[in-house]
This record gives sequence, structure tokens and C-alpha cells, in this order.
Amino acid sequence: MSEKVRIALDAMGGDHGAAVVIAGADIALTRHPDTSFILYGDEAVVGPLLDARPALKAASRLIHTDVAIKMDEKPSQALRHGRWRSSMWLAIDAVKKGDADVVVSAGNTGALMAMSKFHLRMMPGVSRPALACLWPTLRGESVVLDVGASIGADAPHLAQLAVMGSAMASVVFDLDRPSVGLLNVGVEEVKGLEAIREAAQLLRNGAYGQIDFKGFVEGDDIGAGTVDVVVTEGFTGNIALKTAEGTAKQLASYLRSAMSRTLAAKIGYLFARAAFKTLKDKMDPRKVNGGVFLGLNGVVIKSHGGTDAEGFAAAVDLGYDMARYELLAKIGRTLGQSAPAAVAGEVAS
Repeated sequence: MSEKVRIALDAMGGDHGAAVVIAGADIALTRHPDTSFILYGDEAVVGPLLDARPALKAASRLIHTDVAIKMDEKPSQALRHGRWRSSMWLAIDAVKKGDADVVVSAGNTGALMAMSKFHLRMMPGVSRPALACLWPTLRGESVVLDVGASIGADAPHLAQLAVMGSAMASVVFDLDRPSVGLLNVGVEEVKGLEAIREAAQLLRNGAYGQIDFKGFVEGDDIGAGTVDVVVTEGFTGNIALKTAEGTAKQLASYLRSAMSRTLAAKIGYLFARAAFKTLKDKMDPRKVNGGVFLGLNGVVIKSHGGTDAEGFAAAVDLGYDMARYELLAKIGRTLGQSAPAAVAGEVAS
């Protein structure tokens, strides 16, 4: 790839639009000076924000468009009126044309997926895209996928998810062979849906490359960090993600309430402030903001729509890593080593 990592930004996406996108890009640039940006958005809005940040302006090129995809817009509507001219489409198009190495958007998730799949198409050997995220654990972080790109999965698709998740973990965590587990209702081989059991057999047989497959994991293994990569289908993954986010907010609310309830608790908080700051940092969702749409012929990063500048910067950081360390090449090499059709036939028989 080129000396610089070229990042296309949907400058109008997200709940807060250009203000957060530009501020986040500025933070990310300080961490990765070898980055250049192509910004797609309304020049009247984005221009003054860039003028206030000379270093970012020098590293950026602004392409004007006043068409933005609404956060509540249906994917079909977004494709109809946003194709060819919206900030989201043009940022994806930059990756398609080879003008950018990665696209980052905080916009409408369904629209981003629909446009990316329509324009970039799927990688050879991948049937459907997946949304992968970084998940804080007791050991550090894990990759979890799919967390909502598509509903349901057969055995070959789950095995493909394992390949893609393993490639992503090797990039993010700098591991030669990340450990992989299939999310199930138990660790015993006889438990779970047939598709999950068949996927486990495919991975054990080496049908999808030399994945370090550890077998089944359960829900509590996600937070424990039992494996580097947790694989599930999008319906279950999205519920797990939203449950974890809700639980984190609930615990934070409980702690705030408990620490302000009595004078003794307030005094105790003063002595334990450093410990609580450490806990707050570990639970900060901004630091793991950003999901990767895997399986496409291009790297697409989805930032949380309601994040702030620090959170958007984390999504840009993730995009930088995916491009700099050649995520697509790693996935392609592993998929190219597999013979899924033959083995899947053997499993079915």
C-alpha cells in the first residue's frame, strides 16, 4: 500500500455530524501522522471546522456534497436517493476507485451496510458480510462477530466468520494465531443448533485454514476473554452487544448512586478516586468504538452514531490498523487455502 494510509470520511454522518467527525479526525491524526483524509460533506459546514485545525486541513482534501443520509432512513430509501451523490456513498466510492484505503462513517448502519455491499461487493469465498467489534474483557479485548450485519447463519458462513475474525484479531492484537470459539449454549459437543455443531466440525477439520479453534464458548466467556475471537450469527451477537452495553450503564448508575448516598460513602469515594478512574477508563465505550464490516472488497468502519470526538477517533484508529496491516489480504490468503464446498458436503452426508 502507499506510504500514507488514505482514509475517506463521511463527514455528515452520525447524530452530531461534521463537528464530531472533524474533531475526531484531528485527534486521530496526532496519533497517526502518516494519514491523509478525503472528507465528503457540505463545504459551508466542514470548511470552517477544517480552517480551525491547520494540521488536519493540510492532511485533508474536502469534496463538497450537501446530500446526507438521515439516521432514520431505510436502507432502500438511502440507496434510491443517496446513490452517487451522498457523503456516505462518495466515501465508499473512494475505496471502490482506489482513492482511499478505508472508509469511516458514523452514519445510518443499515444504509452503510446496504451501500457498501451494493458498491464494493463480496470477497470471493464469502457469502455474506459481518459486523465485527472489539469487546473489553478481563484479559484485554476480544473480537466478536457478527453483531448485527445479518440474521441467521449456516455452517459454512459461521466458518467464514471464524476466518475473518481471526484475520482481524491478528491485525489488532498482533497475534500469529488468535484463538477462536463458537458461541453456544454449552461447551459439550452435543449441545447447540445443528449449524453450530457442523461449523465446529468444519473448523476442526481445517477446512477453512489453520484456525486455532478452541471449540464452544458460552456467554460468560465473552467478558472473561476466554478466546481472542468469539463467533456467532448477527441476531444473537447484536442482543449480546446491547445487553453488555446496558449492563455497563446499569452498573455505572448503581456506583454513582451508592457513592453519593451517605457522607461516609462520599468520603470513601475521595480515597478511592484513583481506583474508580481506572474502572471508568476500562468501561469507557469510546475506547472500543468502531465496528468493521468484514467480507467486502474494501475496508468499511462503522462508528457509533452518538459518539463524541474521542470515540470517533478510536474508529479512525481502527480503520488505520485494518488498512496499514492489510486485513483484506490476510482474509483472502486464509480463504484461498480452504476447500469449503467439499468438506461441507462430507459433513452433510
